Amino acid sequence: MSRSESLAVFLRAQARRCLDRVETRDDGRNARRALALLDAAAYAGSLPEDDPLIRMLDEAGCYRGAGSEEFDPGEDAVRLIRSWEGEPHDLLLTLAGAWRPV
Repeated sequence: MSRSESLAVFLRAQARRCLDRVETRDDGRNARRALALLDAAAYAGSLPEDDPLIRMLDEAGCYRGAGSEEFDPGEDAVRLIRSWEGEPHDLLLTLAGAWRPV
């Protein structure tokens, strides 16, 4: 499995987690998060292995161990991912520590 695919698998799993959450009066928040994460998974899965975003995520330590392809961004990043409702590109930049609001 490539790093892009590993990232996409991880994001789809987080989207499923959002869909499985049942909260009273969430006003569609979990559904919006799930859709944002599914968009991000589709985007990530389409990236080539040599894409600068994939390299930035690797350099930021988002893959388990040196030379590994398993996406594992750490607990803080997982909390961010689970609350994400923005654009796919911005999510990946944020995870890589490079996103700056305009």
